[in-house]
Amino acid sequence: MPTKVTGLSSIAHRYDAVLCDVWGVIHNGRVSHPAACEALAIFQAQRGPVVLISNAPRPAAAVHAQLDELAVPKASWSGFVTSGDATRKLLADRAPGPVWAVGPDRDAPLYEGLNLEFAGLEDAAFICCTGPFDDTAETPEDYRARLTRAAERGLTFLCANPDRVVQRGDELIYCAGALADLYETLGGKVIMAGKPYAPTYDLSLAEARRLAAKPIDRERVLCIGDGIATDVKGANNQGLDCLYISGGIHAAEGDSETLLAKAGAHAAYELAALRW
Repeated sequence: MPTKVTGLSSIAHRYDAVLCDVWGVIHNGRVSHPAACEALAIFQAQRGPVVLISNAPRPAAAVHAQLDELAVPKASWSGFVTSGDATRKLLADRAPGPVWAVGPDRDAPLYEGLNLEFAGLEDAAFICCTGPFDDTAETPEDYRARLTRAAERGLTFLCANPDRVVQRGDELIYCAGALADLYETLGGKVIMAGKPYAPTYDLSLAEARRLAAKPIDRERVLCIGDGIATDVKGANNQGLDCLYISGGIHAAEGDSETLLAKAGAHAAYELAALRW
């Protein structure tokens, strides 16, 4: 059972670096959360680096502008690692493909400079999914027929965003992880690089050490996030402490202890919304 804390200030002295989730913790896709941003800025000023760790399916540099648009202060973070960063290596290893790229046009930076060829389902050598083509209207079921055909062809499915859903304002929208789940039920092979999987954490820990300009013991690293399957399980897989933000994506699903136990996950601490 996680220890309920009053704010990050009560545990900050135990840690030298923070790996913090983005969507659901410091913004909801439409507005930033000022108290969360302030808490990270104070930690960074007093304790050590804050590395944002996101399942965004684009390279981190392509997401910086979104943080600016949502008024997330630069003082709140000093490093940023995304699922897209880890996925680019997987894509490079499979170039030139061709790849069936499933996802909206805004995710095009994921593929830049990788010398990949693009094709439709019938001619592709593998799939890379960043989400539905239209996440405002489509659900995984809209892809069942196409994914059934892809599984029959034995195509590997690279999932650039393991999140199943995220909160955009007051709405929940489907992400690539939901399509990956469907593909697995159809017998297809799925490879994921983002949270809760190791490649993104390897990059994030390396970035924290680079920013600190010194070694950082793993027991002195705190993960913060609101997704049990991604943030909490990812921290558990890496042997890192986790501060679970219970007022995020799972807020309407029940009490934290039950949800964590059901998922086979554990968090060291719990806080409804990140604050100092």
